[in-house]
Amino acid sequence: MAWATAAGLTRAPVAASLAVAVAAVVVLVWGWRRPLLAFPAAVLVVVAATCGWRLTAVESSPVTLLAERGATVRAEVHVREDARVFSGAGGPGTVVPVTVRVVESRGRTWRVRVRATAFVEGSERFVTGTRLLVRAGLEPSDGSDEAAVLRVHDWRRAGAGPWWWRWSEVVRDGVRDGVDHRGDQAAALVPALVAGDESGLSDRTREEFATTGLTHLLAVSGANLTIVLGIVLLGLRAVGASRRTVLLAGVLTVVAFVVVARPEPSVQRAAVMGSVALAGLLVGSAGAGLRALAWSVVALVVLDPWLATRPGFVLSVSATAGIIAFAPPLARRLHWLPLPVATAVAVPIAAHLACLPVVTSLSGEISMVAVFANVLVAPAVAPATVAGLAAGLVDLVAPALAPVPGTVAWAAASVIVRVARLGASLPGAAIAWPWPWWTLIPVTPLIGCGVWWLLRRPALAVGMTLGLLVAIVRTPTPGWPPRDVVVVACDVGQGDGFVVPTAPGEAIVIDVGQEPGPIHRCLTELEIDRISLLLFTHGDADHVDGWRGAVRGREVDVLADGPSGGPSVPAARRIRLLAGQRVKVGGVDLEVLWPRADTGRVAPEARNDASVVVRATVRGHRILFTGDLGEEAQRGLGRLNADLSADVLKVAHHGSADRWEGLLERVAPSVALIGVGADNPHGHPTSAVLDDLARQRVAVWRTDTSGTIAVLDRDGHLVVSAR
Repeated sequence: MAWATAAGLTRAPVAASLAVAVAAVVVLVWGWRRPLLAFPAAVLVVVAATCGWRLTAVESSPVTLLAERGATVRAEVHVREDARVFSGAGGPGTVVPVTVRVVESRGRTWRVRVRATAFVEGSERFVTGTRLLVRAGLEPSDGSDEAAVLRVHDWRRAGAGPWWWRWSEVVRDGVRDGVDHRGDQAAALVPALVAGDESGLSDRTREEFATTGLTHLLAVSGANLTIVLGIVLLGLRAVGASRRTVLLAGVLTVVAFVVVARPEPSVQRAAVMGSVALAGLLVGSAGAGLRALAWSVVALVVLDPWLATRPGFVLSVSATAGIIAFAPPLARRLHWLPLPVATAVAVPIAAHLACLPVVTSLSGEISMVAVFANVLVAPAVAPATVAGLAAGLVDLVAPALAPVPGTVAWAAASVIVRVARLGASLPGAAIAWPWPWWTLIPVTPLIGCGVWWLLRRPALAVGMTLGLLVAIVRTPTPGWPPRDVVVVACDVGQGDGFVVPTAPGEAIVIDVGQEPGPIHRCLTELEIDRISLLLFTHGDADHVDGWRGAVRGREVDVLADGPSGGPSVPAARRIRLLAGQRVKVGGVDLEVLWPRADTGRVAPEARNDASVVVRATVRGHRILFTGDLGEEAQRGLGRLNADLSADVLKVAHHGSADRWEGLLERVAPSVALIGVGADNPHGHPTSAVLDDLARQRVAVWRTDTSGTIAVLDRDGHLVVSAR
């Protein structure tokens, strides 16, 4: 109840908080002798009062008022979380969560204490606690918990933070120094496991961890603290330490953990959830653990009501509840396995089921390898975390010896990275959930019941597990991928996704469909592990939203789009394409034929007609990709280009009736490809388009009836293969 109330009130006016608080007080006074009424009412009073107070403080702050006027100010800010560098169209930038302490404008000075987010040009390193003096332009914030956004014009350091922040930075540097001699992604993972420092991780590694359900390892989680806290407490118990000593050591460990990992929201969650999970396991009572978890949720949403709507908080609470409530009975159900193995299997199953609806709401996919991946990496997580922390501590007194535990941490982290890379590369690593995410709320308990029934039958459980593994791995299909490919139309449902190979294992990808799963499977089956050029013809969802599947486990050299833009995909370089440009990628020549060179930014409703039209020449064959151009834009394309001839035509807009009949005559293709979903609500491809193609004697291939389609070169002639 406290959770839902906080989630609702942080998005509502202050008056709503006041109304809820008054109503809760009335209930509390009326039912103070009835604990079932009085206790929830008291909690609601505290939560509503906290939300109202925080919202009022932000709304009435001088910083908020100055931001509404777009004022330029001088301010003193304190960095509240480590800065993060991002890549923008104009170069790198740095985003810094800050607390504004002093603000000055037009001769007036205010002492305040409100949150804000600052944007600084260039790649800068600001650590928690640093004091900065800035001159910045203020803009209103989109979040109700922040007073403004600061666009920093110039800045200087006013001082470092307190000694404990400086000490923690030395430890974090020591962790990095202990593994720097390795210099790969496993070395970059160790600081993430120990202190949540994922700055060295590549975008490819992040995508691989997301696909395999290992993302929780990249941010500080309750598991990190549980490992460190468990070793400290169990070690003290082993030497006969008193209960008071054990308790004191536990508190100090939690405090040190928060300081080293930074008191960010994820760390606050980790400190509470890790302590709760360990307490639940030590007590051995699911009821006690769940009660502690409930109190923790109340405490956290009172301290920071905005946590209630953050995905990380929801996932953290869900996973912790699942582990406490379901892991022990699942482990007992697996009595036919050795206890350590049964526990290692039960914990990820419980966490995965508890988080399934939430994860699907965020990604649109269900990871099929998450449980397997978590079971495989579980033995490596503790050694990597503990040895990495040891490297940081050893570096304080004997820097020359830090690489010794650092190498142990690197070796364990290497196992985790390899599992993530292998799991993400499998064709069936994840499947798209075609219905709204909330439909999984009733489905998940049914899945849980099925798992519960299955685990009691060892032979059937092992058989089903092996069958699932076969489905995930998907043994190779003879003759696929074919040789001498000119272009492939991937079956991505109602959308476009095309692949033009440029070298062994490399390709140009033009559009990616709406869901990440289909394009990932298509590229995996074609054995593409590097995207030389990723081109978004325009920004509609059925052409761009599946980009995470395209880049999953793959590097992108160049990202290209047109005036309608597209998502900010991790890539080495980004370019904008307009008519008249030519691009050469490997042995493939690309001519940009549309839109006009003077086309500016376009409105969402005009995206189709601003589609990037390119003609690719592959093995001497021309392929014309026409995006979603409508009739008027197709006529404009014809006026702008005297020669539109091509051997293969990607039919515009999935075969929409909004077409110019003269385009087909000008192109004169022998093969037409249509990316379209079965039984789509738009009636694509229309009978008019199919009739036009039939009159011109063009061979028509559709992804809704033929699946993935490959156009091949055979001794200078085009042939088509489908699967």
